[in-house]
Amino acid sequence: MVELQQLRVQETVDSMVKSLERENIWKMQGLMLRCSTGCCKDSQASMQQVHQCIEHCHASLAQAQALVTSELEKFQDRLARCTTYCSDKAKDSIDVGSEELQVKWRLETCVTKYG
Repeated sequence: MVELQQLRVQETVDSMVKSLERENIWKMQGLMLRCSTGCCKDSQASMQQVHQCIEHCHASLAQAQALVTSELEKFQDRLARCTTYCSDKAKDSIDVGSEELQVKWRLETCVTKYG
């Protein structure tokens, strides 16, 4: 049951990230590349100006990627805390002498509820 929950969470996160990439990141990447191409078309610009222009074009995509990475890290941290919490509850049940099936049930219930 726990493995099934882990697989379900992993598939959901993968699907969400793919959707985010397909619907947003790829579009931003296309805009960034077209913008960068425009920077290179100015034959009067110095190398430094072209480089600054390209950096400017990359800024919004870099910010979006950093935001996605940050949110995924926060989610992973919350999931790890949830797993620790559920594991601790199961261990506490063992310490008070609960039967193995009851402990398994509590762990699975906790993971389903909080995971």
